[in-house]
Amino acid sequence: MTITISAVEARKNFSDIVNKVMYGKESFILTRRGEGVAALVSMEELKLIQQIEDYIDIEDAYKALAEPGCNIPAQEFWKQLGI
Repeated sequence: MTITISAVEARKNFSDIVNKVMYGKESFILTRRGEGVAALVSMEELKLIQQIEDYIDIEDAYKALAEPGCNIPAQEFWKQLGI
């Protein structure tokens, strides 16, 4: 369940909100002037989001490698970028 709360209200009740996220597995969207600006999620949810992002990155890399054209080693590419 995701709860929307103003940043001001979140500041007033921060420890309760952290406990709800940690133990109650609730998520919070923090708003300012009615617009979402941040989210508080459990570490479990964050790890899942990171795993999904990693999977998408890997899939994109496979797609890029399958594209026609000349592939160059990463070190050479970074050198061309001055990294």
